[in-house]
Amino acid sequence: MRKVFLALFLLQLTICNAQAPEKWSSAEIYEHIKKLNFLGSVLYVAAHPDDENTRLISYFSNDVHARTAYLALTRGDGGQNLIGPELREELGLIRTQELLEARKIDGGYQFFSRANDFGYSKNPTETLQFWDKEEVLSDIVWVIRKFQPDVIINRFDHRTPGSTHGHHTTSAILSVEAFDMAVNTENFPEQLKFVDTYQPKRLFFNTSPWFYGGNEAFQEADKSNFVSFDTGTYFPVQGLSNPEIASLSRSQHKSQGFGSTGSRGSEMEYLELLKGDKPSDQDVFDGIDTSWSRLDNGKEIGKLLASVENEFDFEHPEKSLEKLLQAYKLIGKLQDEHWKNIKLAEIKEIIYACSGLFLEASTGQPSATASETLPLKLEAINRSNAAINLKKVLLNPGQTELTVNVDLENNKDWSSPVSYTIPKNANFTSPYWLKEPGTTGMYRVEDQQSRGLPEDKVQTTATFQLDINGTSLEFEKPIVYKFNDNVSGENYRNFEIVPMISVEFQDDVLIFNEEKPQTIRVELQSHNGAAKGKISLKAGKNWKIEPASQEFDITEKGGAVSVDFEVTPPAGQDETELTAEATVNDQSFSNSLKKIEYPHISNQNIIRPAKLKLVRLNIAKKGERIAYVPGAGDVVDESLRQIGYQVQKLEADDISASRLQNFDAVVLGIRAYNVDDALAFKQSALFDYVKNGGTLIVQYNTNRGLVTEDLAPFHLELSRDRVTEEDAEVTFIAPNHALLNVPNKLTKADFDGWVQERGLYFPGNWDDTFTPILSMHDQDESAKTGSLLVAQYGKGYFIYTGISFFRQLPAGVPGAYRLFANMISIGK
Repeated sequence: MRKVFLALFLLQLTICNAQAPEKWSSAEIYEHIKKLNFLGSVLYVAAHPDDENTRLISYFSNDVHARTAYLALTRGDGGQNLIGPELREELGLIRTQELLEARKIDGGYQFFSRANDFGYSKNPTETLQFWDKEEVLSDIVWVIRKFQPDVIINRFDHRTPGSTHGHHTTSAILSVEAFDMAVNTENFPEQLKFVDTYQPKRLFFNTSPWFYGGNEAFQEADKSNFVSFDTGTYFPVQGLSNPEIASLSRSQHKSQGFGSTGSRGSEMEYLELLKGDKPSDQDVFDGIDTSWSRLDNGKEIGKLLASVENEFDFEHPEKSLEKLLQAYKLIGKLQDEHWKNIKLAEIKEIIYACSGLFLEASTGQPSATASETLPLKLEAINRSNAAINLKKVLLNPGQTELTVNVDLENNKDWSSPVSYTIPKNANFTSPYWLKEPGTTGMYRVEDQQSRGLPEDKVQTTATFQLDINGTSLEFEKPIVYKFNDNVSGENYRNFEIVPMISVEFQDDVLIFNEEKPQTIRVELQSHNGAAKGKISLKAGKNWKIEPASQEFDITEKGGAVSVDFEVTPPAGQDETELTAEATVNDQSFSNSLKKIEYPHISNQNIIRPAKLKLVRLNIAKKGERIAYVPGAGDVVDESLRQIGYQVQKLEADDISASRLQNFDAVVLGIRAYNVDDALAFKQSALFDYVKNGGTLIVQYNTNRGLVTEDLAPFHLELSRDRVTEEDAEVTFIAPNHALLNVPNKLTKADFDGWVQERGLYFPGNWDDTFTPILSMHDQDESAKTGSLLVAQYGKGYFIYTGISFFRQLPAGVPGAYRLFANMISIGK
């Protein structure tokens, strides 16, 4: 069973998504041959996407040729999104794909634990109130036992809790514990059905001047326990330096705004030894046999593959086939299951590239449903003089076997149309870690073998069975959606299995600020064919839905219809969950289908129960017209529309005194002064608007990368102060101020039920003209009074707030709506 699992695990690593297939050049083949001849592994451990040192990962992968992986304990779900509106689980999916794109560039593998990034945490104690320590530890041990790293490198220092994000320090603390736990059979014995115990050789901390407070302190630090080396290698076959590759990799973190400019020249890295024996030189693998001789009967393989490397012909890579096939057979006889399966997977891809093989199973439709039959095109070509026979093709799921038995002659393309029926029990294409409800701090994944993986193994595949010069090999390829675009030409997308009927609400949260009914539209789409049925909604007992159900009729595949229901809220403040169920021929459908598409990652689906949060609020408001200047991807403007404001989006270039005078308030989106350069030239117009009687509300910005230091008409200086405990006590330090009383009288109850955090990047210093309204603090910390500041300027009001309204309003938090309404209403 363990042997089968390891083989499947390797396939899950190599088949990440179904975008355009890799086609190696001779230089790339040669680099893979060198990696084939190195038997050593490095595991880098940190907390989030973008925590990894891509320069170090690229160095070990491309210079040392070690198997190098990054274990991120979370998928970055709690961060912000600079490229779109997605937050939480949807953002985590985007950042997962960004990491996979980064690993394609720097050559590493990617792993995750089940820990959920619940938001900023100030220390490990707070982190482990949300993360289940034993479960996260088990995931780290699981990855160590599967990947079997010789060396583990922590990004953060386990000895300095409170000096950085609590998730950061916790990742290092748990890694240090897991280093010794992985070898003990008493620790997580349920894993041993699939993997063996394992003991890494060395554990390091990837230190730098940053951890010492600067270069001067770092120069004076005791480095007797350090290993240091230059990672500024230049790779002539790629025309790039290692730091340039690393910057390309890091620039895939686009949702975080981490675009990076490459550098050239020497780049030193420093590793502090934490566990294991210290290398006698500056090589982390010193004393570890990384040659084929580390395996019983591996010496002969090493000699054979050394000659392949030495004799490689860049113009005729097919000349290496004979020895590669000999080595493939010898590797298959090894007793070490771990390295055998790794090296079999590696050498197969090299054989594939050297023979000029191209194998593909494509379809002209992006998705299909269970039991649907779709047309496929199978294609195979051999661009070498090797004797290659395509024997069979197996289509999965379902093990549909197609006998081909055709000789693939040099440079003669073979293709064949086939029909393939998706089995009725096929799973939807949706992230495995989102299929079951989790907790605030942990995802729920019952299947042990799925844990740690960045994404599901592609389930719709074609396995090509070939005979190459008398040797039988199988190559598994994902079934891909392939089409031609008149502008961009050949395009590939993931092929997906979807529900027959998807049910969509237009919003995630709907606010009722009055007792009158609202129309709720439900869209139904058929992904299979014509469909006729009934749709009904359900909500809490205090909510009235009319009619109880409705008929719908979709006339064709891909067609959609909209059905309207009238929902009446209760008189008092309340909230409920609205769910939908469609019935077609006694089959029930209640899932929504969310598509996430960005050009830098592969297309993704999230399939989950369709639901809509309904919130009945009692909000008084003054003023009607609001100008909203977008920042870094929030939906606060949509939330304000829901409670009756007329909101008009304005770009910074549209700001002028005459344009603003007709608005009751102007609101700037989150991080607007970090991402919109044009705002630096619009401050005088904004401040004149306030002076003439307007209300300007500026939401949070980070204190790094501001386009202007003059955020306010008076002195205002941002800090890194934040309150991460969403239930932290809030004190009214200006209880009689209009922001707490007009037109809604706020109480402590308005700060109940908040999500993820109170706020972030509060001002730390400000002019006495400002009035601080609220005081709040995390446990064992001093009071922070900069979360909400207001100052009168001329006839109007300037408000700066670090409160995380961008999280609270989309989540339907009543108190956040009441407070924001008071901010807009001030002075009216």
